[in-house]
Amino acid sequence: MFRPVTPFCATLIGLLAISRSAEAHREFGYNGAHGPSHWGDDYQTCIGKHQSPINIEEHDVRNASYSSLEFSGLDVPRTSQITNNGHTVMLVMNVSVPARIFGGPLANGTYVFEQMHFHWGENDTEGSEDLINNHSFAMELHAVFFKEDYRSMTDAIHHSDGLAVLAYFFEADDEPNLAYDQIVTILPRVEAVDSKDVFTDPLRLEDFLKPKDLNLQNYFTYSGSLTTPPCSEVVTWIDFKEPLRLSHKQIAAFRGISSAEGQKLTHNFRPVQPLEDRIVYHNIPAYQMNPDNELQNHISQHHRLEKIDHSGQNKISASVFLIFLALSIHLK
Repeated sequence: MFRPVTPFCATLIGLLAISRSAEAHREFGYNGAHGPSHWGDDYQTCIGKHQSPINIEEHDVRNASYSSLEFSGLDVPRTSQITNNGHTVMLVMNVSVPARIFGGPLANGTYVFEQMHFHWGENDTEGSEDLINNHSFAMELHAVFFKEDYRSMTDAIHHSDGLAVLAYFFEADDEPNLAYDQIVTILPRVEAVDSKDVFTDPLRLEDFLKPKDLNLQNYFTYSGSLTTPPCSEVVTWIDFKEPLRLSHKQIAAFRGISSAEGQKLTHNFRPVQPLEDRIVYHNIPAYQMNPDNELQNHISQHHRLEKIDHSGQNKISASVFLIFLALSIHLK
């Protein structure tokens, strides 16, 4: 008897297909002959013109005012699995209720959550992939979404607007971030490559993607690529400017997992790539556009003074003109 495939099973089937595909192309890493400088030998797209990550120079960005970035389905508790794929640890979740994002620079569609994973460095002074003003953060979280119109990650990767990736930066701190306790606790159980484990308690995406102390309207956005092979240039990047916090101990726990080469995966970030002809946009947070905001009031007051000053100048100019006109008539 035919049994319909549930959304969760469909996701697992898709991930297995991606995993098998990745198995055939596993020969990439972050050191030596398989490091980032050699990725282009096997993946031509890795030497494309619009690659990620990049260094975001704030003095070169262009300000923009996008519509509000909106989320749905993040508050749903989800059965979740973590996997060590040899290059990072990846979290996938039950998709019976899809999590979505829309708005902002994604105005032409809705994007569905696929997975999230992390990038880190050998110490707490490096680890992020994108940089801001040449500053590297200790860690970076990527939340990967595919465009709903394309129905799957596998199909979306073949379209220039196929993916959206939300990037969250982390600085090291003395105090732990309690939202990440479950992830840090489970890491020793996925130390070996290809090992998987299921979280004891359901996870809520909002704890990771919508933290209460982060302004989700203050971000940089640009067009780029996946930061691992095949480096497909199909990603709209959204990098939240304000960093979150993890403790030194929490970050160090990620360095304990094994790499595809059988060594400790002490770092897994790709070096920055040339910006080329791309423009990076900085979304102006809503509070800066609020007339009640002190900064906005100051700007408005300055503009009003300019208007008054210009108006006064105009009145003086008009008076001089009338006097000159009267004298001309009198002389005639």
